[in-house]
Amino acid sequence: MRPAAERIVALRARMTARVSDQSRLITSIGGNGSGHAASDLRDTQTELEQLAAAVGHCLAELDAIGVSVKDLDSGLLDFPGLRDGEEVELCWRVGEPRVAHWHRIGEGFPGRKPIDWGE
Repeated sequence: MRPAAERIVALRARMTARVSDQSRLITSIGGNGSGHAASDLRDTQTELEQLAAAVGHCLAELDAIGVSVKDLDSGLLDFPGLRDGEEVELCWRVGEPRVAHWHRIGEGFPGRKPIDWGE
């Protein structure tokens, strides 16, 4: 799950940069062009579509193993777990060294609690 989540975060960062480029190109082309052509805008749009498809592939990969992506930009993931016989969600995000948090179903990130592995 870690590689797919890390890939999503990297893809989203690239998408954010390209959306900014796209906005700049639209403004520039709408003005005097500043040496930019409509093909520059098409290239940016094509790359954004490819990036979105790659994110979709990663999301499908995670969904197939029961992982729910809660935040694309930070790589926040929830997945099913059991705690004292209660169904809960384990919670992890890109950059954390291991799964170390859980929350009750529906509580989300604000309800995160550290896992006490000695329980």
